[in-house]
Amino acid sequence: MQAVSPKPEAGPVIAIVDDDAQVRETLSALMHESGFESVCCPDIETFHALGDPPPVDLALIDLRLRGESGLTLAIHLRERHEIPIVMLTGVGDEIDKIIGLETGADDYLIKPFNPRELVARIRAVLRRYGHASARTVTSGKRQITFGEKLIDLDARRLLDSAGEEVPLTNAEYRLLEFLARNPERVVPREELLEALGADTQRYVDRTVDVLILRLRRKIEPVPAKPVHLQTRRARGYVFHLGTE
Repeated sequence: MQAVSPKPEAGPVIAIVDDDAQVRETLSALMHESGFESVCCPDIETFHALGDPPPVDLALIDLRLRGESGLTLAIHLRERHEIPIVMLTGVGDEIDKIIGLETGADDYLIKPFNPRELVARIRAVLRRYGHASARTVTSGKRQITFGEKLIDLDARRLLDSAGEEVPLTNAEYRLLEFLARNPERVVPREELLEALGADTQRYVDRTVDVLILRLRRKIEPVPAKPVHLQTRRARGYVFHLGTE
């Protein structure tokens, strides 16, 4: 009798909700190349037809669907199910509204986007929801070290001295990566906000200050006496890679 090889474990299932057939095809191929399964939905009705709860691990939703809004689906999912949500948006869309409390979206990406970054974002969101299969097999080659911590730029994650991941929100990670890529120079708040994609008129004080405080709690040995992420009064912030 011929032996039957065990079937490889399927990866997380990603629902692609986009009304553009070419985009759905491209994203589906990208998901499969990255070790994910995918199911394509041209509209909200098709997504709902998948079942209740839908048999997916993450929903990748375009904000502007033909004749309806992706926000509607995002709000529905957040109210009824614990399914991660990544929004795809166009330039000029109201980003703050999309990622705010109204939808509860876990992340967003502005079109056109880098496919590699999209996959990294999806992996990061799935990891936060406990999907071990979303972890990359090998650590990325692009890394930045500071103190006893390491930023894996390919996997978009922060690791401590024991190799364990330090949980970061998307905004916290983006802020950390931007500062670590621009070490030893004073970065004004306005420049940080541009990197985050925030409204510089409305959120200069609140957004940066809150993110800085949160980030210090996760990367500094003593947050009240920061070694890496330091303030330069009336000028901005400076990031030191060393410990002195």
